Amino acid sequence: MKELLLNKKKQFAIYIIACFLPVVDSLIRMGLFGMMFEVLDKKDIILFKWIVILAIGASVLAGGLHIASRLMRIGFMRDILFEVRRRAFDKILSISYKDFSKQSKEVYMSHLINDVNTFENNFFLNLLNVIYMGGLYSVCLIILYVVDFKLGIVMTGISIGMFFFAKLFSNKTESLQEQVSEQNEHFTVDVANTFNGLEILKLNNIEDKFLDKSLEAINKVEKRKVAFNIYSEQQRSLMMFASYIILVGVVVYVGIKMANGGNLGIQMITVQLCSSLIFPLVEILPRFNVIKSSKRIFDKITQKEEHSVNENKEGLTFDFNQVIEVKDLSFSYEAGKILEHAQFTIESGKKYLIKGVSGAGKSTLMKLLSMIYEDYEGSIVVDGKDYKAIGESDFNNQVAFVYQDVFLFEDTIYNNISLYKDIPTQKVLEAAHKAGLDDLLEEKDGLETMLLENGKNLSGGQRQRISIARALAKNAKILFVDEGTSALNEEMGRKIEQELLGLDCTVVAISHRYYEGITQEYDYVLELKNRKVHTYSAKDYFGEVVVC
Repeated sequence: MKELLLNKKKQFAIYIIACFLPVVDSLIRMGLFGMMFEVLDKKDIILFKWIVILAIGASVLAGGLHIASRLMRIGFMRDILFEVRRRAFDKILSISYKDFSKQSKEVYMSHLINDVNTFENNFFLNLLNVIYMGGLYSVCLIILYVVDFKLGIVMTGISIGMFFFAKLFSNKTESLQEQVSEQNEHFTVDVANTFNGLEILKLNNIEDKFLDKSLEAINKVEKRKVAFNIYSEQQRSLMMFASYIILVGVVVYVGIKMANGGNLGIQMITVQLCSSLIFPLVEILPRFNVIKSSKRIFDKITQKEEHSVNENKEGLTFDFNQVIEVKDLSFSYEAGKILEHAQFTIESGKKYLIKGVSGAGKSTLMKLLSMIYEDYEGSIVVDGKDYKAIGESDFNNQVAFVYQDVFLFEDTIYNNISLYKDIPTQKVLEAAHKAGLDDLLEEKDGLETMLLENGKNLSGGQRQRISIARALAKNAKILFVDEGTSALNEEMGRKIEQELLGLDCTVVAISHRYYEGITQEYDYVLELKNRKVHTYSAKDYFGEVVVC
């Protein structure tokens, strides 16, 4: 985090100066307070009036310094928070899909929202106070050494003792802050699940049950926050109690000096100096622990883990001109084995249909072929190169996907098809035409039609057709289709299926639908049965079995 702050050295220097401005105000008030007692001791009314005028001027100056400090700090705070959000987002985008899918997406949303807000609320408020009070402490200690050298040494020793006392609370503070972060993650996931299933909840009149569950999640978050705040306040209260005892000792010490003829104004300044040493420490040390806990949150949401970054060690290019050979392939979930010693091949340019009963492992097999899963036994080799040695980024650039659940961006149809790549408009139009989007483009504003969040202003079939156009525009070497026509009517489904089979690329598809005269045009059927993969000619397969 030090690198983050020092990355903008000039702005950070201005920020520190801004934090020090209130120190000037504190020293002026301290001096005026001491002078006031000195004047009262001498009973000089004229000088007293001048000090009152100076005090009024100091109050105006204090207001100006406060405004100036705020204006000088706000730009740096804005830039740092922007950078924190950028790094947190960059970390998420750099995670490979297989690692990303190990957690719910709501966990990542919690990092971007809850954790960044926690960082903002805890870090800057406490950093401001640590710099201000640290500056006040340093200046007052230097002045105290000039005014009373022996007392300065004593106060230095007391400061060191309080510092080591505060360190006893450091680890627990960081741990409690992390627990708040974890509970925020659980809460975000619970709420997202409730919203995603809201239709089912309302249709079955079970909203109250999930309301109670959400309230329980909120309660857990608030309990963790309370535990963190109470613990922070406990250390502050203990140090405050010790500070009052120390200040009483200072007052006794000053009283003894005054009894021996000490100057009243100097002794009042001495008391204020000691007060401005002790009480800032009460604030600085607990706040410093909170800053350290904020650093843990910062590291959690921004530091990339080497094993999860979207890069492979060898990073070979994906070249598929001949055949993908699957040998002795076995794969398991915790619930049990899905594939066992499976063997088959995928020839370049051929069309493959994956069939099997529900739960047989069709989607799993597709994920293995599309490099989403790599914790399998056996081997998958493409033109002599092991799948595990191929760069994931290069692979993804040359394959396309059509899923049953389509995600659309809140953007134009063009950007949703091109996926923000520089694809010629004519090529996107051709893909849209092949995907059956002509009617949609005519009734709307063509490719510049704006879509609402996840395509809410489209029908299910229109959303699916945009997903298909997206795949067609990519000119991929392999097209993976998982129930790509399930949301389409019979006529449109037949048309899209015909387009897919006519593509100049390898197609690997899962489909429960059967289109008479079209489905037989696949080259091969890969049937999953008893954890094995059996390869059939599509014409032979559908000559014996009619799949509905």
